[in-house]
Amino acid sequence: MTISTIISVLEKMAPIFLQESYDNSGLITGLKQTECTGALLCLDVTESVIKEAISKKCNLVVAHHPIIFKGIKKFDPDYYVDKTIIAAIKNDIAIYACHTNMDNVINGVNGKIADKLNLINRKILQPKSSLIQKLAVFVPFEYQDALEKSLFEAGAGEIGNYGECSFVSEGVGSFKPLEGADPHTGTMGIRTIQKEAKVEVVFPVWKQPAILNAMRSAHPYEEVAFELYTLQNKHQDIGAGIIGEFEQSVNTIDFLKELKSIFNVKCLKHTQIISDKIKKIAVCGGSGSFLIQDAIRANADVFITSDIKYHDFFEANDKLVLVDIGHFESEQFTIELFADVLKNNFPTFAHFKTDVHTNPVKYL
Repeated sequence: MTISTIISVLEKMAPIFLQESYDNSGLITGLKQTECTGALLCLDVTESVIKEAISKKCNLVVAHHPIIFKGIKKFDPDYYVDKTIIAAIKNDIAIYACHTNMDNVINGVNGKIADKLNLINRKILQPKSSLIQKLAVFVPFEYQDALEKSLFEAGAGEIGNYGECSFVSEGVGSFKPLEGADPHTGTMGIRTIQKEAKVEVVFPVWKQPAILNAMRSAHPYEEVAFELYTLQNKHQDIGAGIIGEFEQSVNTIDFLKELKSIFNVKCLKHTQIISDKIKKIAVCGGSGSFLIQDAIRANADVFITSDIKYHDFFEANDKLVLVDIGHFESEQFTIELFADVLKNNFPTFAHFKTDVHTNPVKYL
């Protein structure tokens, strides 16, 4: 099995298109077509992780955080990033990062946190817009079924928990084949009237190339008449953070104590407790201060994230309890998420969770 096979499964779950503009997800070192001897899964890539990969005979490291975020003009063997890259290249180890694209899918990083907290009725806290496109294509009636089948197989027509969704209307089209044309029907130089169906389907924008290829392969016309629209509808399964709830309200202090235990947190930073009972919980792995107002608007009782600055704690404004559990602590179960994906898709493939504790923050 090649490294590209493993990457394709990860990117099917979290398309690289969904990474934020500042991010550097994807294959950072290595060749996709290399046969994979094993994968080491981690949150951060360090020189120690590369040494562990060598000892476990893994030539692929799958990490959440990209080891390279900005351009490198020279390699400094004393700098931790450069040392890690040099060690990986010298030992033919590929590094693949699956970062904000995995943050932005509902069953990704935040979904795993929600699993640990047993949250139900989950929704994206800040869903993204302009990620859905609509295709309208005109086709002779006798080719309608074949065209829809091809579009559905390419991933069109999926809306929430529904598949093969389309809208079809009837109309009349016309065309006149000119010199050089090779028409499926009609006569050169003569205007032809054709009864047609207008087939409309929606799909996520990153599937556009596959959708258009499927349309052209199933369509009988030499020149396909179609329209593409980018919709402003928010994609309910794509975006930042998750909000969910417990089946029943729980005691606030008891929950915070349990939170420390689940995430193995040495100490919690939080705002004032404003209610004895809580039920609605918002979460965001990593740096989530930008979602504080979204959590308040969603009527969350508690918002769990990390890297909250001093002045950001005031933004709670007695509307909810803000809890900072630490960056590493909030995303630690991403390693488990990677392992689940690989195990479900490649049951006999050798993959390992790192034994290296990469959290640079220590507590007394």
